Amino acid sequence: MARWLGGGALALLAVAAHAFDFDTVAARARQLAASPYKAAQQNLPSELRELSYEQYREIEYKPDRFAWRNARLPFELSFFHEGMVFDQPVRIHEVVSGSVREFRFDPAAFNYGPHKVDAARLKGLGFAGFRVLYPLNPGKRKDELASFLGASYFRALGKDQWYGLSARGLAVDTALNSGEEFPRFVEYWIERPSASDKQLTIYALMDSRRVSGAYRFVIKPGEETSMEVKSRLFLRENVTKLGLAPLTSMYLFGENQPPSQPDFRPEVHDSDGLSIHLGTGEWVWRPLVNPKRLLVTSFSATNPQGFGLMQRDRSFANYQEIGAWYERRPSGWVEPRGNWGSGRVELVQIPTPDETNDNIVAYWVPDNPPKPRQPFDYEYRLMWQKDGEQMPPLSWVTQTRLGQGLTRKQDDTSFSLVVDFEGPAFRKLPADVRIDPVVSADANAELIKTSVQRNDATGGWRMTMMMRRKDVNKPVELRGYLRNGNTTLSETWSYILPPG
Repeated sequence: MARWLGGGALALLAVAAHAFDFDTVAARARQLAASPYKAAQQNLPSELRELSYEQYREIEYKPDRFAWRNARLPFELSFFHEGMVFDQPVRIHEVVSGSVREFRFDPAAFNYGPHKVDAARLKGLGFAGFRVLYPLNPGKRKDELASFLGASYFRALGKDQWYGLSARGLAVDTALNSGEEFPRFVEYWIERPSASDKQLTIYALMDSRRVSGAYRFVIKPGEETSMEVKSRLFLRENVTKLGLAPLTSMYLFGENQPPSQPDFRPEVHDSDGLSIHLGTGEWVWRPLVNPKRLLVTSFSATNPQGFGLMQRDRSFANYQEIGAWYERRPSGWVEPRGNWGSGRVELVQIPTPDETNDNIVAYWVPDNPPKPRQPFDYEYRLMWQKDGEQMPPLSWVTQTRLGQGLTRKQDDTSFSLVVDFEGPAFRKLPADVRIDPVVSADANAELIKTSVQRNDATGGWRMTMMMRRKDVNKPVELRGYLRNGNTTLSETWSYILPPG
């Protein structure tokens, strides 16, 4: 047994002496895929399993036991205790000069707060996950940079950001009647940084009933924190739908969908739209909704240049919730490395009664998924953005609002949608420029009138559509953009009005 230089009494176990790299983890994943799946055993005592979310957060890893704190390294590690739904242990290792040593679970390293926990019942437990700390913001203390906790979920922050959406290693059969499979990161290896390092490398081994995989994350903190993600998957058997680079978020209500009950908050969401940069160069923006029943839509593409769940609205006045800071929630932007071929960006929107549930999922589904036991490699860059987030070069949608129809009469079934665009494409246009709205709707909508007008308050332009829905039990698909002659001036606004 060796002592961990940066963590006081936390022990490290030397488990390997050979050089460690991504191929080492990939070899483990291949071995797993070649053998029958073994589900992890749940080992939580009842007093930990029955904790509420607030109670679980009261169990904290002691700051003086943080990994690497005494070594004065730029990064530090804190660990999550098992508890609540996090009822399966994960193994976490440190990689030092190619050698691997395990971080060992020690109940004495945790502060259990008001909870009475029998130490004898903690034997055999392990960590549920870990946090990464780094000095992101001004001040002497280190801020939370990233966390890996639960299934294959992880999330990160850039400067002056507040936790919002999450990412996952993989989505399997999401929104299918057969039920979703949630692969787990069962083991992690974290490279010990040097005193001058500006990035941190983490390896992860994934496993589930039908999929195993190896992952490498290179985390680069900053104004926008980026993650370079490399993955190699192995399937034990065929999967109906494989979702790559999945993002998970929350949308309760916003300007396009007011709250169903009185609420002092004008908007509540971690993300307000899905942005896609297609391989053709076209930019598409789909505002999010909170539907009354499951809503799954997709956008076909070949070699997409990027997609993400974005939080474009950055004004506190539009949220009004002190402490939640929705205006500081990061946007998550996925930028594929290499050619991803043909497939689709799929958006899943699930009904939710409140803001405690993540009800939005977006991911890439390849048209040609891997065959069982054959390696499937892909890479992407994931950016956690706020200021200077990914935007189309011409102009973009800033808001979508649902409004009244032609009259206020009770039997008038018409309604309006108002879309505002802003961006550099409008700044050099002459005062008398003609801009045309190009709008299309599916067969379930009757477009009564479309118009566009300059918005002197923002320097942008407003597109207004008046319409009726023919069957309220069916959705309406709409598309629109702004054009000057044959020149496109905006991204494509793509909206779906859910049934009901």
